[in-house]
Amino acid sequence: QVQLVESGGGLVQAGGSLRLSCAASGRTFSNDKMGWFRQAPGKERELVAAISWSGGRTYYGSSVKGRFTISRDNAKNTVYLQMNSLKPEDTATYYCAAGGSFIRVVSTTQYDYWGQGTQVTVSS
Repeated sequence: QVQLVESGGGLVQAGGSLRLSCAASGRTFSNDKMGWFRQAPGKERELVAAISWSGGRTYYGSSVKGRFTISRDNAKNTVYLQMNSLKPEDTATYYCAAGGSFIRVVSTTQYDYWGQGTQVTVSS
């Protein structure tokens, strides 16, 4: 059974940092893209960042570019999201996703597997 398990969420003050982790089990994703999405109450799920299977290519949503960094360790089957300079508008549930090639990365339909999510709350 494939599982993606996120960790690292929590409550942080504006300007602070958090590092999210997503550990995959049940299959290797070393040939697949992985990504982080987020969803705030009443809003659609949106892509935060995506990374190719090798880590050589990345994509960031415009609202997080320059503040967040996605990385992966294929030996550990894990993807990370380093979030710096956090803002209250970053408050959301963050989801890890995996699967497919890096040709298309923005839509939720372009990923095959999802984690349960981890809450990030940024206070002002």
